[in-house]
Parts: sequence; C-alpha cells; structure tokens
Amino acid sequence: MDNNDNKQQIEESGLITATKGKYPIHCLTVIGQIEGHFESNSQIKTTKYEHVIPQLVDVQENPDIYGLLVILNTVGGDVEAGLAIAELIRGITKPTASLVLGGGHSIGIPLAVSADRSFIVPTATMTVHPVRHSGTVLATSHTTNYLQAIQKRVTDFVTENSDISKERFTELMTANEELIMDLGTSLDGENAVEEGLIDALGSLGDALEYLYSEIEKQKTDSM
Repeated sequence: MDNNDNKQQIEESGLITATKGKYPIHCLTVIGQIEGHFESNSQIKTTKYEHVIPQLVDVQENPDIYGLLVILNTVGGDVEAGLAIAELIRGITKPTASLVLGGGHSIGIPLAVSADRSFIVPTATMTVHPVRHSGTVLATSHTTNYLQAIQKRVTDFVTENSDISKERFTELMTANEELIMDLGTSLDGENAVEEGLIDALGSLGDALEYLYSEIEKQKTDSM
C-alpha cells in the first residue's frame, strides 16, 4: 500500500493497518458507541463489531504485524459485542496494549483491560456502572436473572484481567452518591490506576514503548 492509499484509508475509516515505526503495529480505534446486532442512531459515532473482528483476526495471523495498540474513547454500547471484541483481544498471542483517552464507559472497561497492559491518560475517565437495557423489557424474574448473568460475565472478565477485586468493582458499580440519576462511579486516570482497574498512567509514547519492548522479548525468546 502506497502513501496515498494509506492516507485515504486513515481518512475514511480511521484504520492504520500497520504503523511505520520501529515495528509494524496495528492501531485499532474504539470510539463512540460499540454497535452490535442493531444499528445505532445515525447521529452517533459508532464502532461496528463486524468491522473490528476481521481486523483482530488479521493481527493474529499476519506475519507483517508485530503487535496491537487499542485506543479507546467510548461511551459504551452493546455488551455482547463489546465482550466478543474483548475476548478476541485477550486471545491474541502477540503483544497488545490499550490506551484510554477521553472516556472508557461501561463496556469500554472490559475492552481496556483485555490487552496485556493498559494505559490511561490523566484526563480520561472510566465510568463503572451496572449493565442496563434500553427499550421494552418484561418485568419478570427472568429479565432480572438475565441481566444479572450478563453483569456477572462483565465483572468476571474485568476482575480476571485487572488488579481490582470483585468486591471493590461491585462497590464502585453500585455506588449511588456520585452519578446523577444513575448508579456507579466515575474514576479519573489516577484513581483508575489506584483502584487497580488500569495498569498505568501514560500516553501514546508509553504504550508504544511497552509494545516495542515486548516484541523484542518475543523475538529474543524465539531465537
């Protein structure tokens, strides 16, 4: 791909197939609302999971790509789609890093912690709140059980891939004194690290430095 084609691809999709730095890195941007089986409002920026999944398969299979950088600024979205993406990121055997810019809301949290190492800028926020359902629902115990089962999957994934305990994550998720008209907690970058939700404060250079270091370790181990 020549420079003109690469520039057009970035402008049209925000996708960088492989960076031109020390090692080729795939950059995946997750912005706006994560869209699953149903299309979101046309006025909302979305990240479509059917576009993301093939990229992640390519990262794993393409010998010309050495690592993955996930850049997050999301307001949440479809839980099933978000978890599917997070599981794929966790399963990649090449070095992976995530960087939270702006916000990592709701399902953005599993996405952030799915990478080998997560970074967050000081001005970003992680919003922890319970799984919610929009639209018409049946007011039955079955609905409650269904939502609880989804919440357990999210909680288990987050706590398995970060340093926060299930008890503390649940406490932050169900707090009722911080968010207006909602349960949950908003953590800035420093507090997200202190709680063990995110690995480290840092920005783009820190995430790339980590990836380069891990790539070099893999190359050394394979020799």
